[in-house]
Order: sequence, then structure tokens, then C-alpha cells
Amino acid sequence: MRGRRARWWVAFGTIAFGAVFLVVGLILAGVSVSFLANAERAQGTVVTLEWRSDSGGSSRKSRGSNEPTAYPVVEFTSKDGTPRTFRGSTGSNPPSYDKGERVEVLYRADSPEDARINGFASLWLLPLIFGGIGLVIGGIGTAVALVGRRRS
Repeated sequence: MRGRRARWWVAFGTIAFGAVFLVVGLILAGVSVSFLANAERAQGTVVTLEWRSDSGGSSRKSRGSNEPTAYPVVEFTSKDGTPRTFRGSTGSNPPSYDKGERVEVLYRADSPEDARINGFASLWLLPLIFGGIGLVIGGIGTAVALVGRRRS
């Protein structure tokens, strides 16, 4: 009886943990969809690459990589004619963009400083990561629950 109850709590906890990740992923996807629905489009140019090291976190060191990451700095002109500059939210090494490269920029008309490069990583990477982790962990919890149920 004790093992069955412990297995139930493990399954329940795992499913709940996965559900939290899945909900966060769905919320982030909703934010991206809302952003896309109301976004203005403009052509921009990568004016420079901002190289940053993650000196504060131990996660990069634990992966064995302490190389800097390149974030694109993009300049575009909003609909009102004002030139604007922003740093992309997603960095990579090797860089995803080259200096001088033309990119499509999405921005909110009511707050043009809220701009993103129209690319998969900047719009969908976080929702995909959180949703994927949630599905995997929730699936594991569900499998544990089903196996435990069949054994009893």
C-alpha cells in the first residue's frame, strides 16, 4: 500500500509539474500570436552584433561553454518616420545574423520600442521549449500513473 501511494504522488507531482510548463508555453505562444496580430512591419538592418558573456550564471559553465553570444542590434524606421534601434532578444554563437543583413522587423504601432526580428527564434523558441518540456514531463507522469494503475 505504501509503494502504491508513493507512486501516485510521484505521478501526480510529475503531471502537475509538466502541466505548469505546458501552461507557461501556451501563455508565451499566446503572447507571440497577439504580438503578430497587431504588429506593424518594417525593413531593418543589422547595424552591429553585441557580444555578451553570461558571467553571472552557472548554467553556461556547467555546459562547458563560456563563449560569448552575439545579439543582433537592428535599426529600422517606424511608420511615423522615426529611426529606431533595438537589440534582438535571442543571441547565438555562431551569430544568426551578419552585420549589414536586411531583416524584417515587427513592432507595435503604439510602442515601437517593442520590436522583434520576424524569425522563428525570436517568436517561437521559448513557447516551444516550455511547451515541449511540459509535454514530455507530463507524458512521463501519465505513463507512470497508467503503469501503476495497471499493476494494481
